[in-house]
Amino acid sequence: MEVAVKVFNLEMQGAERSFMSECEVLRSIQHRNLLPIITACSSINNNGDDFKALVYEYMPNGNLDTWLHPNGEGKALNKRLGLTQRISIAVNIADALDYLHHDCGRPTVHCDLKPSNILLDVYMTALLGDFGIARFYADSSSTSTCSISIIGLKGTIGYIPPEYAGGGHASTSGDVYSFGIVLLEMLTGKRPTHPMFKDGLDIVNFVESSFPEQMLQVIDPHLIDEYNDFSQQKMVTENVFTQCVASLLQVALSCTHALPTERMNMRQIATKMHAIKTSCLVRKSKSLFERASTLKFFEVRFFSSKSLWY
Repeated sequence: MEVAVKVFNLEMQGAERSFMSECEVLRSIQHRNLLPIITACSSINNNGDDFKALVYEYMPNGNLDTWLHPNGEGKALNKRLGLTQRISIAVNIADALDYLHHDCGRPTVHCDLKPSNILLDVYMTALLGDFGIARFYADSSSTSTCSISIIGLKGTIGYIPPEYAGGGHASTSGDVYSFGIVLLEMLTGKRPTHPMFKDGLDIVNFVESSFPEQMLQVIDPHLIDEYNDFSQQKMVTENVFTQCVASLLQVALSCTHALPTERMNMRQIATKMHAIKTSCLVRKSKSLFERASTLKFFEVRFFSSKSLWY
């Protein structure tokens, strides 16, 4: 069995607390879209120093970040994710967060959702990992605040919800915001920390200002290339592509409202994402079917004319 080993640098402040937090979370949750852990190790190394590590199943396709932003290394260099793959990955992560927030017994906030923490298995199924700063709710019936206050900024710049910057508490709404940012990144191909986002411009208002009339201008060029290739072959119509993209952007923007109370919860989001996935697949299949039916019609007309000619 191939495994991935996460070794904690215990010289870093908070590393031991992160190890304990991740162990506590992982021992009490299990879901098809959460990175499965094999074992944890807390021992002494050859120098007599503390040694702590987590052993996970190895994910052969790396993480989502390397597929969205290939940098000359890794398997994703000459590969790109198509729209259908991106939708499936987003659905996987929505399901994982829905489970953490609503179905795992103790509602859990991931606190650090970003593409590098989204792993891809051999079938390109997405699994959420890295629970080093995850938080449990003190009251399982609560859906607004966490038992542990945020000290400083917990998470990664660009994906942190605005309320955390003001000293707010970790919440499921914070994960919703991060999911919205990740979804925008998947559709635009731009990190929220892209150099173009400055002087008041961020990835949210970058997309908002073009939605819906000019939305294709902010979409990842590789997705536009995919659409152009399909449209030239008459395999997919512009209407199918734009409706799918518009639905995804609408969900992403609704997740990134500045006020947490204006955001949907992950159960609602997961339901919408599944509906979008089903709708897009049906529209695409219908478009392909109509294309095949048209070709068959012309083929029949051609052979019928030929037989009459002879």
